[in-house]
Amino acid sequence: MTTTGAKPEGAADETSAAQAVRQMFNSIAPRYDLLNHVLSANVDRLWWRRTARRFRTVLANSDAAVLDICCGTGDLVLALQRSSGGPVLGSDFCHPMLLAARQKVAGRSAAVALFESDALQLPVRDGSLDLLTVAFGFRNLANYAAGLEEMRRVLRPGGMAAILEFTQPPNAAFATVYHFYSRRILPWIGGALSGSRDAYAYLPESVRKFPRAAELAEDMRRAGFSDVEFEYFTGGIVALHLGRVGPASWPVILAKPVRPRTS
Repeated sequence: MTTTGAKPEGAADETSAAQAVRQMFNSIAPRYDLLNHVLSANVDRLWWRRTARRFRTVLANSDAAVLDICCGTGDLVLALQRSSGGPVLGSDFCHPMLLAARQKVAGRSAAVALFESDALQLPVRDGSLDLLTVAFGFRNLANYAAGLEEMRRVLRPGGMAAILEFTQPPNAAFATVYHFYSRRILPWIGGALSGSRDAYAYLPESVRKFPRAAELAEDMRRAGFSDVEFEYFTGGIVALHLGRVGPASWPVILAKPVRPRTS
């Protein structure tokens, strides 16, 4: 891996890093949805819908086993379920986030099941899932290589992994503007609304340290995923990565697939 995993300030090892991330999200859970919508100018709603649309073929099959890990308050779980012919599972290791997700899901759909678990130690059988997604949570794992290994473990042959994550915009001019916003303005707004400036100072720093989109694609290939592609959203501040385990079972086509240059 180009980097090993999340390293919140003060974390000395993977255990303390995971504890720091959990505590951080515990503290901002009550206003997490509001902050996402405000800080993204509501574009985050579009990201959920666009991601779910990529998997219409998989989701249309009522027998498909689908899990969204690091599900937070359940936005992607619900987006997937709206297009699904069967149940969708969601998991998170932050209890307050999962409680918020359960409130959001309650009364909307009987075809969603949520459970509490660590994304690095999923209580899921080997080779049992057709689709595993993670949105804005992979970056917070204490060990990225272990995260990819665990995702690959639970997917059956032909199954697909999808990682939706913040990244560095490829356009230098836009990147300059975005970096100013994320490092100067976002922590101030996030801190004022959530009461935790540290959590929203961590966000841009974690994105800066996270592998760029092409690097993450290479990391997925090294972890054993095939047919790896990625697509930028919103000027490149977000990228959706797809990878398969073994031969393709479900046809999924990116709107604008991007492959890193080999020369």
